[in-house]
Amino acid sequence: MRIRVTGKRKWLLAVAVGLGTIALCPPGEASLRGTTRSLNIQNTQARNHDFTFLRSKSQVDRFVANGWLVPVRSNGHFRLKSVSFPYARPEVKLFVERLGKQYHAACGEELVVTSLTRPRNHQPRNASPRSVHPTGMALDLRRTNDRGCRKWLERVLLSLENQGVLEATFERWPPHYHIAIFPQPYKRYVERLESGDTTRTYRVSRGDTLWTIARKHRTTVSDVRRKNALKSSKIFPGQILEVPSAE
Repeated sequence: MRIRVTGKRKWLLAVAVGLGTIALCPPGEASLRGTTRSLNIQNTQARNHDFTFLRSKSQVDRFVANGWLVPVRSNGHFRLKSVSFPYARPEVKLFVERLGKQYHAACGEELVVTSLTRPRNHQPRNASPRSVHPTGMALDLRRTNDRGCRKWLERVLLSLENQGVLEATFERWPPHYHIAIFPQPYKRYVERLESGDTTRTYRVSRGDTLWTIARKHRTTVSDVRRKNALKSSKIFPGQILEVPSAE
């Protein structure tokens, strides 16, 4: 779908990630506001992945040598800007390569990455002591001055947050997007896209029931329960479900 935007250029605003199209974010729990809940989710994912919070450059070097962190290099679709440690978890590299390619196509400009792995002794003064940057699972993206591109990026991030594969926060000083990638959920998400599997992840919102979720995805309550090995129909906000979809 092509959308005309007033200004110097026309923008292709297809809401998608990498080579796979995703739906616009429905009303729900996802937001770009930094909250204690968001920090809790990020830290829970770090623990679930058994990630180490790196303390120093020497630890970063050791993780790179062992292949636990991989180099991330500018490639024409995105570029690194003032990144002290250009390394990340492999799934973070996958994310930025896929997002950068489509952002470049949609906006005609490169995505700008301003931070990746940061050991604790290189964290800025205003960083949260609970930041997951020291684990290598996070990155920061510069906030573009172009309004159309900001809207494109924010819709994509919110959609992926609703898919349960990342947490994204807009931070004002300096203006940027902090994104924590959940490696295993994100990897499975990409594998489904590439295989054509119609199963989706869905983050339960307040007021959701299995019946409304099943209807939204054109499936049945019994199929949702079977896919998630649910013994009852009880669900709770924030829960991540695998949902077979006819779409």
